[in-house]
Amino acid sequence: MQTSSVDSPPNPPPPRTPRRAAWALGLCSALLLALVAVEWAPLTGLDDDIADTTHRWATGHRGATRVMRVLSDWVWDPWTMRLLCAAVVVWLWWRRGDRFTAGWLAVTAVAAGLFQQVLKAVVDRARPAWPDPVDLAHYAAFPSGHALTVTVVCGLLVWLLGHYGAARGPRLAALAAAAVSVAGVGVTRVWLGVHWATDVLGGWLLGALVVCLAVLAHRRWATEPTRRET
Repeated sequence: MQTSSVDSPPNPPPPRTPRRAAWALGLCSALLLALVAVEWAPLTGLDDDIADTTHRWATGHRGATRVMRVLSDWVWDPWTMRLLCAAVVVWLWWRRGDRFTAGWLAVTAVAAGLFQQVLKAVVDRARPAWPDPVDLAHYAAFPSGHALTVTVVCGLLVWLLGHYGAARGPRLAALAAAAVSVAGVGVTRVWLGVHWATDVLGGWLLGALVVCLAVLAHRRWATEPTRRET
């Protein structure tokens, strides 16, 4: 009679949450992109209403607007996020010796930047135009590069903390900081009148999609000694 071995229990399959989330985010992103591209009237009307309201607030509360500019142009600027990402890449490469993950993070950050620039060029959506602007921005509007970049960088860094088994306290603190950053950058871009609300929504959705696809790629191709599933 044969008996099954108890020395090497089968490894549980990796969780399917990122895959399911990627499908959901991909569908939502595609739907929003289509509605923006065809200039669906209910959506553009909602954008106009939100933009008009926030612009009145921005011109009427100059102190708050100055704070929004500092947060948007310095704290949550895409280049600030990229520098943070680069610092983590160096740390992963030299201090942890995890060169695969360092390269994966660098490639994902670069790909996300190229991705949003291509979408901007393809959609070519005009930004809000005001007679008395409180801030200026370049390139096309959809998607918001600020929202996409902050979502990608914060999402990947939070995932890396779990991947390396960080304690619960630091993980929760990082998650809270990421949530504030992702939500906050969206508020600043609409408040400053340089993006429509749906530009920010598109940046959030597409950024989260990039994070899910990157996590799936890491789980598929990471070498076993450095791989930890969450």
